[in-house]
Amino acid sequence: MSTLIYSAITSLDGYVADTNGNFDWAQPDEEVHTFINDMEKPIGTYLYGRKMYETMAVWETMPLHDEPDCMRDFAHIWKAADKIVYSKTLKTVSGPKTQIKINFDAQEIKRLKQIESSDLAIGGPHIAAVAIKAGVVDEYHQFIAPVIIGAGNAWLPNNVHINLELVDEKRFPSGFIYLRYHLAR
Repeated sequence: MSTLIYSAITSLDGYVADTNGNFDWAQPDEEVHTFINDMEKPIGTYLYGRKMYETMAVWETMPLHDEPDCMRDFAHIWKAADKIVYSKTLKTVSGPKTQIKINFDAQEIKRLKQIESSDLAIGGPHIAAVAIKAGVVDEYHQFIAPVIIGAGNAWLPNNVHINLELVDEKRFPSGFIYLRYHLAR
């Protein structure tokens, strides 16, 4: 059985992007990026909303010959995984191993978690909110950037109560903090 993980880089005040959709403040340094890569290696399938998929699709074609090892490693991890994009408007995808579905189906995700041997990750706060409200997210991985942005795209949905247990944490010299929670037992 696999685990569905919601992971994001957030501001201290819980946003993944500012009111203009910018997230340049969330750029991890090489140490944080390498740590994220290690967390992503067990992922077999990514579940994305359209906006997150379009943001991540650059990893298919980004020239990486002059980039740090951590970026080349992440591109390899991302390309190797399957992707499911939930969108009513997206007609084509930019790379292989990617399929488009119109609607998020929690029962389908429960079945996928039963049959997959690799973990699944969900990315993008809007599709993650649907999954969280449906009760299918098992773990929450938050990378907190040392910045307050005041408003924007919230990491977590409103009006949801879920008891969690902190199972891991790490501080980085850059000021980033990693927190890993799973559902309280």
